[in-house]
Amino acid sequence: MRAPRSRGSQLYLLQLVVVAVGLVLVAVGPWRVGVVAMGLAFIVGALARSVVPIDHTGMLRVRGKAFDVVWMTTLGVALVILPILIPNQPG
Repeated sequence: MRAPRSRGSQLYLLQLVVVAVGLVLVAVGPWRVGVVAMGLAFIVGALARSVVPIDHTGMLRVRGKAFDVVWMTTLGVALVILPILIPNQPG
């Protein structure tokens, strides 16, 4: 298996790995940490999408630059805020 050549594809692969780790954390117990990790991965992905040149975006590019940045930032912020807003449950 060959590593992705473009910087954007490498960052996208890193983002996928962090989201997968976050999903594992959600499944095994510390769900708040997992959800925050996924949210931070999307925020970093949005930042990467905004600074990586267009010819190096690779799989990081889905639609237009503005759409990608706004969507990933919104999703990331929502995932970071979610565990803060949900109160601890007894038991």
